[in-house]
Amino acid sequence: MRRTLVELLAGNAAHAAEFQSRFDDVQESQRPDVVTVCCSDSRVLQDHIWGNDWPGHVFTCGNIGNRVVQRTEAGDAVSGDVLYPVEHTGTETVVVVGHTGCGAVTATFDELTGGIDEPAGIEHCIGLLKPFLEAGVESLPDGLDRADAINRLVEYNVDRQVEFLRESNDIPEAVDVVGVVYDFQDVYGGRRGEVHVINVNGETAVDTLRDDHPDIDDRIDRLWEY
Repeated sequence: MRRTLVELLAGNAAHAAEFQSRFDDVQESQRPDVVTVCCSDSRVLQDHIWGNDWPGHVFTCGNIGNRVVQRTEAGDAVSGDVLYPVEHTGTETVVVVGHTGCGAVTATFDELTGGIDEPAGIEHCIGLLKPFLEAGVESLPDGLDRADAINRLVEYNVDRQVEFLRESNDIPEAVDVVGVVYDFQDVYGGRRGEVHVINVNGETAVDTLRDDHPDIDDRIDRLWEY
């Protein structure tokens, strides 16, 4: 048996001991307050970034590139992973969580600027991101180094995912759609692990967001107002 699994099970034993009583109110159903769409990067601890340790509060979706789109025979649609809690559990807030240094955004950037060779499954995921990032790549300011370009595209990707949700007939107008970036690379100047709000229901102007949401004005920031 690999030591990794042994360690995971030991961690789970500690989890089960701590959480034994926390499932009492969610035995038969769930009504999460928020659905988050995070990148599945191992550095993004999907529940822990919110300090969440209660079952039933956060419905978490994860994939490379924090995508909200799946491709169907009828065309692109809101991913069922994201739509399920909105459709069936009454969740009224969706948060799209990008992160600094995103590998999926980096791979898509490389594909758009020169082409890459990836296995079919990864190629499929990149193919879902390409239509969202293509205009962003073309609009990048001159003179950026690679890391700065990628982190601006992280914001651009979050904006496009938010836009797709807001334009979909499957997402009711009453649902708030928020875009954020999780920073563990000292890009935004705060503490490592902080979440920075960059988009609320399609609004991306920092000054406007701060005026509209004074209770979180110190958490609103962007690298790129294009």
